[in-house]
Amino acid sequence: MERPAWAPQGIDLTVPSVSRIYDFYLGGSHNFEVDRQAARKAMEFMPGLPKIMQANRAFMRRAVRFAVGEGITQFLDIGSGIPTFGNVHEVAQAASPEARVAYVDHDPVAVAHSQAVLAGNDRAGIAAADLRKPQDILNSPVVTDLIDLGKPVALLLVAVLHFVEDADDPQAAVATLRDAFAPGSLLVLTHASYEGIPLPEQQAGGTVDVYKNIKNPLIMRSRDEVTRFFEGYEMVDPGLVAMPEWRPETPLAQEDPFAFSGFAGVGRKA
Repeated sequence: MERPAWAPQGIDLTVPSVSRIYDFYLGGSHNFEVDRQAARKAMEFMPGLPKIMQANRAFMRRAVRFAVGEGITQFLDIGSGIPTFGNVHEVAQAASPEARVAYVDHDPVAVAHSQAVLAGNDRAGIAAADLRKPQDILNSPVVTDLIDLGKPVALLLVAVLHFVEDADDPQAAVATLRDAFAPGSLLVLTHASYEGIPLPEQQAGGTVDVYKNIKNPLIMRSRDEVTRFFEGYEMVDPGLVAMPEWRPETPLAQEDPFAFSGFAGVGRKA
């Protein structure tokens, strides 16, 4: 198989990757045929997947602007994926030139492409690390260079926790990060759920099976299970809601029904 110039050496081009599938849904170009096949297979069950990803990105941008409005200029984006238009550093640095952004991902393509995009931006960087090992993230030189843990941080866990199985204790990882942050820090989170999807659960389950088959299980959690990630945080209005319902900037009537799948919320550490 032809290896594109942007693909780091040593990655297996025959295995689909969650971040490259996401890139495909968003109309990006950093994905392989194996990723596109998995994405198209998942879309056979849930044709609205790209709409869900777009709603995710739109929520993330609103939440970043909200954080800057609250005086926060440090962002830690874990599971950041492949940079696409309107990434965290672009939104944050447009709102505040002071903003610093540390990205974290364990996908080599996401890391390599982020390094290329961020070259020359001394207020943004990417660390190769995994949410399941939060201490590695906190100790990463990229993170320690960019983030001052003595001041409030906005932690972004956007569309990442649903790829961490219960056996890996995502709850503990989120708590470890929370405990490292100063009061006033924000948790910005989205999570997949069967709740809100405009399809029978059985049909949506077909998409879940596609991710299971590519060894990247998609864990659908209930509202109560997602709420638990906010322990130690006070929810910011309007609470845990469908993504388009979090401080919308456009009329909700214009949104695709699939955009209301799953949950989004922002919490503030007391």
